[in-house]
Amino acid sequence: MTTQSRSVTGVIRTGRSPRSHFMSTPLARILLAVWLPVVLLVVWWFASAKSTVPQFPPLQRILQGVWEQWVLGGAWVNILSSGWRLLVGYALGCLIGVVAGSLLWRFVGLRRTTNPIVYFLYVLPAPALLPALIALFGIGPARQIALIAFGALWPTLLNTLDGMRGIDAVKFDTAKALRLGGWRTYRRVVLPAAMPQIFAGLRGSLTVSIILMVVSEMVASNSGIGYYILQAQAAFATRNVWAGIIVLALLGLVLNGLFVLVERGVLRWYYRSRAAR
Repeated sequence: MTTQSRSVTGVIRTGRSPRSHFMSTPLARILLAVWLPVVLLVVWWFASAKSTVPQFPPLQRILQGVWEQWVLGGAWVNILSSGWRLLVGYALGCLIGVVAGSLLWRFVGLRRTTNPIVYFLYVLPAPALLPALIALFGIGPARQIALIAFGALWPTLLNTLDGMRGIDAVKFDTAKALRLGGWRTYRRVVLPAAMPQIFAGLRGSLTVSIILMVVSEMVASNSGIGYYILQAQAAFATRNVWAGIIVLALLGLVLNGLFVLVERGVLRWYYRSRAAR
């Protein structure tokens, strides 16, 4: 049998062409994910190389500012200030969201009673609460953490509730036949079945938390990435403004990547079952 015939036979047996096989490789997925950002950065580099507009400095100068301010300089401490407030507020909001969503799922009367209040608070813009939070918590980190937690609460709560309400009744019948108690049913049936939806809410909460982290640091704050960007804007240091924005984007990219890794590890069983189907 010739090489060409063996290749054709392999394609017929697997049902996949060499091109589709290459597109499923990790290298192809990486190239597909990064080619557009790389192209945009190259275009930005050359398009802004001779820019004399103060508001849009060359990308080379912006990256120099990132290196000088955030790597060699002392601006990196703002990442630590922003990071710990973000993690505490995000964790607190998500924990309350999962617990509250579980309670609203379990107690139908409570859900119907609080439904108008929940959706009223959900559509309320979180930055509008800043004056009230300053009056309640002062201008310290407690105010920033409370704002982040408030924003992170709602995507997780609503997705937890929707995920638990969408569980197949057959699973509850099976748990009843096995004589599982209420807590064991919740832990072994309800949580695993709703976990994909819960993680969707956690991811949405992470995005909201990063936005509110920056907003909270631009009002009555003395540290953080948002504070750095605001101070650079007040000093008309446009290069530093863009440098802070790039650092913020990189922080969001890293956090999102870590979240995806955790999600894939926790929901490995879910993705395997989908692939099997």
